[in-house]
Amino acid sequence: MSEGVSIVGGGHAVFGKRKESGLRDLAHEAVRDLFNTTNVSKSDIDATVIGVAGDGFNGQGSPAAVINTELGLHGLPTIRVESACATGTAGIISAYNMIKSGLRDAVLVVGAEKMTSISSGEATELMARAGDLRWEFPFGVSFPGYYALIASAHMAEYGTTREILSSIGVKNHYYASKNKLAHIRKEVSLEEAMGAIDIASPLNLYDCSLISDGAAAVLLTKDSIAKKFTDTPISIKGIGQGTDTMMMAQRESLTELKGAQRAAKEAYAMAGVTAADINLATVHDCFTIAELIAMEDLGFYKKGEAGQAVLDKQTYHDGKIPINVDGGLKAKGHPLGATGVSQAVEIRKQLLGEVESERQVDGAVRGLSHNVGQSGQFVNVLIYERSDL
Repeated sequence: MSEGVSIVGGGHAVFGKRKESGLRDLAHEAVRDLFNTTNVSKSDIDATVIGVAGDGFNGQGSPAAVINTELGLHGLPTIRVESACATGTAGIISAYNMIKSGLRDAVLVVGAEKMTSISSGEATELMARAGDLRWEFPFGVSFPGYYALIASAHMAEYGTTREILSSIGVKNHYYASKNKLAHIRKEVSLEEAMGAIDIASPLNLYDCSLISDGAAAVLLTKDSIAKKFTDTPISIKGIGQGTDTMMMAQRESLTELKGAQRAAKEAYAMAGVTAADINLATVHDCFTIAELIAMEDLGFYKKGEAGQAVLDKQTYHDGKIPINVDGGLKAKGHPLGATGVSQAVEIRKQLLGEVESERQVDGAVRGLSHNVGQSGQFVNVLIYERSDL
């Protein structure tokens, strides 16, 4: 029987508009943080998996090769992964499979993106090209538009309100203000969030995630050598993946992501748990409606019931199911290739009790990450567990 796989170290660059830092610098910052906080050296690493979602943001082709060289790991096997905004977790899954198969013992995963070298308009257009180039992109549909359709449908079907969406943004800004790694470290009032300028109605400025620069890194090893690096490895207990149609018009429903439901079902089954066993979650809140949809797709709440849970603050760090208490994509930031790896770093630190006290989920032993690419065309769900308690 093959061995289990664990995360034995994590590192994180500060997210934001990093004017003085290029793609390779951001990756180096994250890996340096990992090395500084973990008993690991370059000689312990067998291979690297590097996730960068887009070449157009900074113009660097073959970014995995550049980053591998910057890290001083040239000579080691490396692969680049890309699954749009789900690139980071695709990298973790790739490394997991290498180790689980017996091909490698220890694999470094780096997710990075440098997005602010171009204007917001150029970045929006570049990301919009991840939509269907025949029937969607040419007609001006961008990702705020896709999620505005989802929000409008959820409002019509379940009575979701402006206050519910804005309350999600308020929560995520509150926790980002306590997170030293976040892009925007400021609180926002409910009045501000509800009254912000429209981006794609019904979504406004405080419903939309940030165009950010950043990187994150994790080291995965087989369980038999994990204790060489840390006394408290975090096990990867469940992995699920799902997809949906490329075109939104072909979907059965706009109030759910079928790929997320499939991925969650698969991850829960592999881990031998249910939604009720999860102590905290990082979900892909590229827009506030995406967090609400995730709460229902992941089985934390029945369809149409997540909105009231938001208003009751059940997703705060001391609530029923803490969600995105790092600020989420909304306020921590969303450097595309880094996001899924950043989620893993956050969950690891939460399970080890290492985050800022104002957002620490006390007693957490099991966390879930939910990482979506495009508007649901890629969905990865991972379940992590601290098993030494």
